[in-house]
Amino acid sequence: MKVLANNIIAKTPFNRPGGKPLLALIWVCFFWGTTWIGSKEGVKYVPAIQMCAIRQMLGGSLYLLYFLYKKHAWPKGKQWITIIILSALNFMLSNTLSTWGVKYISSGLGAIIAAIVPLWIVIITLFEGDHLPKKAITGMLLGFGGVCIIFYDHLKDFLNADFRLGIFLSVIATISWAFGSLYTKKHAASFNPYFSLGLQMIISALALFGVSYTTGDIIDINNIPANGWLAILYLVIIGSVLTFIAYIYMLQQLPTSQASIYAYTNPVVAVLLGAIIFHETLNIYIGIGGAVTILGIYLVNDSFKKKPL
Repeated sequence: MKVLANNIIAKTPFNRPGGKPLLALIWVCFFWGTTWIGSKEGVKYVPAIQMCAIRQMLGGSLYLLYFLYKKHAWPKGKQWITIIILSALNFMLSNTLSTWGVKYISSGLGAIIAAIVPLWIVIITLFEGDHLPKKAITGMLLGFGGVCIIFYDHLKDFLNADFRLGIFLSVIATISWAFGSLYTKKHAASFNPYFSLGLQMIISALALFGVSYTTGDIIDINNIPANGWLAILYLVIIGSVLTFIAYIYMLQQLPTSQASIYAYTNPVVAVLLGAIIFHETLNIYIGIGGAVTILGIYLVNDSFKKKPL
């Protein structure tokens, strides 16, 4: 998969020393922010669980076909347990719930909530008895303070049951991703992580299709309009394949401090595009609250670099 990343990025004007990693960073900073717009558009036409099932089946199949072509060995024994657990945490729960959430809240708000994952990691680590730097604790408080500023402008919206559901789903998604991140750190398998990613997508897709059929929250694929398919294909090609390849390549080539910039730019991209495309609210509360939240996340990430969790 690293060869695939090199081949994709090499065919660009940035093909010079230091250029390809920079291109990968710019790509991740912008395009992962746009996937919130794609999700918001997609759930207008397709039930969220079904849409995630389709997206993950298509994305996972592309990874799977690549590694089958390369005749890569399949996972064995306990490796399957790790893959199944990560599939549940990262895709069945986190990705699906965050997508479902933006059906009821703005894409920008969903992206800001998603950015607080490092804050949950701090809290989980505290419950595990670890002692964290003051900078991490300060960042956690700032991050949640920023979210509170944003929510101040949405207090009246909490009277709306759909809005409350969107917030609940989005928050649970971040907690699930935090547990998935910690589980990955503690149970790093020798199995190829890219092949694992494809298998996680396939497993989660099968489970989500089962949920869709069981609950009846599903539509005939022939009834999905062109805009719905365009949103799904965008999420598959840009979100699940190209941007993830660029992300892994970027992590391999750039210092952590530089690579982590994407975590601060993705919410900004989502908020601005949401305001432009969907006319979502963009005011002083979102501006100040978003800035405070991102500062908090920066402090948490900076403390992680100095004290690995």
